[in-house]
Amino acid sequence: MQAYLGALRRAALFRGMEDEQILAAVDCLGGQLRRYQKGAAVLRAGEPATHLGVVLTGQVQVSRARADGQRVVMGSMGPGGLFAESYACARAESLPVTVTAEAEAAVLLLDCRRISSPCSAACGCHARLIANLLAVLAEKNLHLAGKLNHLSGRTIRERLLAYLEELSDRTGRRTVTVPFDRQALADYLCVDRSALSRTIGALQREGVLTADRARFTLHNISPSGGA
Repeated sequence: MQAYLGALRRAALFRGMEDEQILAAVDCLGGQLRRYQKGAAVLRAGEPATHLGVVLTGQVQVSRARADGQRVVMGSMGPGGLFAESYACARAESLPVTVTAEAEAAVLLLDCRRISSPCSAACGCHARLIANLLAVLAEKNLHLAGKLNHLSGRTIRERLLAYLEELSDRTGRRTVTVPFDRQALADYLCVDRSALSRTIGALQREGVLTADRARFTLHNISPSGGA
């Protein structure tokens, strides 16, 4: 696990912990190192939710299938990112989402049930883990509230601009990079990909934004953090 300490330090679950504490916590939580090829399922919808995951290398995407068969992208994360923590904490009997490797990836699966149960070794890391996990869940709640705001738009234009403006406010920059390709962005916004591309083209012609693959520059806003 030493080779992945860089990613583990970036994980919010281990915030404020020294390297030795992180490694002890991984061992205490029954950490399982798993590697996946691009397109492989890390966790599947319908499985019991017992473990949360930490991305060590590569990229994973969390998605949900709707009743009509369409896929809704919930999020995408790279090294240090956490996934399935809310479901694992709730001990959901059946995961409603699927986690897929977007590229060749290594992930660490941790038994969430062990976080709130001090171990026999009295490693002393559980109080910090619990505090960090509460912060992660609070941040995830804010993220979901933001997504509800994006999806409240009645048109593709409103949804896209709401999403990009939030990224701009969060980073303090007019130019932002979305963590999705065009299809995944369409899935995230619950819109048709072709219609999304037409909307982006129209917004560029109007001078509202400039798009270069995953990079978008907004021209008619003043982000709170600066240029």
